[in-house]
Amino acid sequence: MNVLKEQYDLIKHTRKVLFHFCEKIEQEDYLKEVDGYGWGSIRNLHVHIAECYQSWIGRFALETSEPVVNELEVTSVNEMRKVFEQVDELVYRFLEEYDERFDEKISREVSWKEEEEELSPLWLLTHTITHEFHHKGQIVILARALGYEPVDTDLLTPSDINRYLDYPEQG
Repeated sequence: MNVLKEQYDLIKHTRKVLFHFCEKIEQEDYLKEVDGYGWGSIRNLHVHIAECYQSWIGRFALETSEPVVNELEVTSVNEMRKVFEQVDELVYRFLEEYDERFDEKISREVSWKEEEEELSPLWLLTHTITHEFHHKGQIVILARALGYEPVDTDLLTPSDINRYLDYPEQG
């Protein structure tokens, strides 16, 4: 069992519940920029989360040259799901590449620092996951400010996931 892959699968299930909730939000509200909410809109927060994975896991760890997501190219929850399918592929590639080497140090330049940064794959994965959960909380708060009643988006049990997604209980 690859524990980190299993952990990431749990993250994906929770993200799926958030996307399911976001599909119930009017598209104009998904895109609506609200002053005082950091990245401005629910869509922009989702883009920021994806960009973090693409930058740290993709560019830093895997040295990919693919462009990061541009918020203007994503106008719906369904399009954002597709962005995260690419993020998932990137994370699984990363987990395979660094399997059994999660304490290894990776040294690379980062754009905002003069010196190279030295980070472990475990740090990179932990950072991107905690970053996602931090901003997921902001998405929920912003949705509430826009008049929606969010579902629980904490790390969910399988029965909660099925309940929120309206699936019958798996047994």
